[in-house]
Amino acid sequence: MYDPLIDRTLGANAPYPSSYWAAVSGAHTTGANTPGKAPVDDGQLNKDISVDVAIIGAGYTGLSTALHLAREHGIKATVLEANRTAWGASGRNAGFILKSSGRKSYASMQSQWGEEVMRGIYQEMCAGVDTVKSLISEGIDCDPQDNGYIRVAHKPSMLKSLLKAAALQKEMFGYDVQELSREQLHQDYMADQNAYGAIRYQDGFGINPLKLAWGYQEIARKAGVTIHCDSPVDKFEQQLVQKSGQQSQTIHKLHTPNGIVSAKKVVIATNGYTAKNFHPLIKSKTLPVLSQIIVTEPLTPEQLAACNFLTSNVIMDTRALKYYYRKLPDNRILFGGRGAITGKNATDPYYANRLLCVLKSNFPALFSLKYDYAWSGWLCMSLDDMPHIYQNEQQSVFYAMGYCGSGVSFSVQAGKRLAQKVAGVAVPNLPIYQTPLTTFPFAPLRRVGQWGYFQYGKVKDRWF
Repeated sequence: MYDPLIDRTLGANAPYPSSYWAAVSGAHTTGANTPGKAPVDDGQLNKDISVDVAIIGAGYTGLSTALHLAREHGIKATVLEANRTAWGASGRNAGFILKSSGRKSYASMQSQWGEEVMRGIYQEMCAGVDTVKSLISEGIDCDPQDNGYIRVAHKPSMLKSLLKAAALQKEMFGYDVQELSREQLHQDYMADQNAYGAIRYQDGFGINPLKLAWGYQEIARKAGVTIHCDSPVDKFEQQLVQKSGQQSQTIHKLHTPNGIVSAKKVVIATNGYTAKNFHPLIKSKTLPVLSQIIVTEPLTPEQLAACNFLTSNVIMDTRALKYYYRKLPDNRILFGGRGAITGKNATDPYYANRLLCVLKSNFPALFSLKYDYAWSGWLCMSLDDMPHIYQNEQQSVFYAMGYCGSGVSFSVQAGKRLAQKVAGVAVPNLPIYQTPLTTFPFAPLRRVGQWGYFQYGKVKDRWF
């Protein structure tokens, strides 16, 4: 298993993981431009080229940046992808479209930066969801489900915190938040025995994340974007070029196995799949963390009735080490949470079996249930629990990273803002756009700190 804190390359031409999304989307079949199969790309780069803008990574961020550069700024970027479109986190996540990004609460934002900044960040999160919906409306078939996002209190004391958060969002944003008692939740949505009440937002929803990314790719290529898969950037260097009678200019050289890309500007859109020491601008500034997901066998009508599983809303609990789940269109349950700490342990069945045990504790009637799919993937944590969209002093290398597991919708907004930065257009004066990622203290010990946080989270979730 690839590990971004150890490996200096992602490899190339790797198949999609054996996930539910890959299976139902037809990712392991051959062919292109037919229903249920990956869209065509421009193939492996096999020659040296010069471009104005190169984008590294064909996930949500990279594809959104390329699309918005083409549509809004007339710049036709070239995207380089080591494996397949959305091979990383964009094709492995749970498919939750939410008005959120990062782990920082709005109350914390208000305390640190004031109400105006907090409102500005909230508006950016809202804009991310609106952009996703707009792109889906262009004909992306990504299996969207009914609107609704449920935050469940995993113990009675956490319900007070949820209700306090709901009150703040109602007051500050006029947000439509429904308060649900344990009885209402069990009667109208699902009888999760570890849920002691909830709040419900009206506007989150679930999608097939791999199909969503494929849709972005098709739209981007129609806009004139070039996408080279199987083209990992194994070396990133810069060269000072002196042209006669002109100022010297820095050209970035991106080395792939069969061709070198010379680019005036480069966007790093690799997030949790950024190889070790890839570029000084982002070195030691993120913590890649494994997330684990299982998808069960289809539930029978009797099992659904025993759990009163009526909803297809996306659901997340209040634990420090959160669990999240949803009922899929074919009546399977997707259930996710933290995975292993290191890449070498990523495929250990312990982590998938642990998730299944928690699912069964939520719904005891599912005591005999098995899972059909299990996979893991890297998400990207920042030190301050917020994403950052930033650039170097020369305004020639840009990045968007640190979504903290909540980037399915906001990564598209980040790509839109990245496109503006690349094109020299002003972006909102908000910390996420005006400040760089913070370097982790004692960076070589990040995994030790992660292990310590996991131990703290276990204690906190059980006793506090």
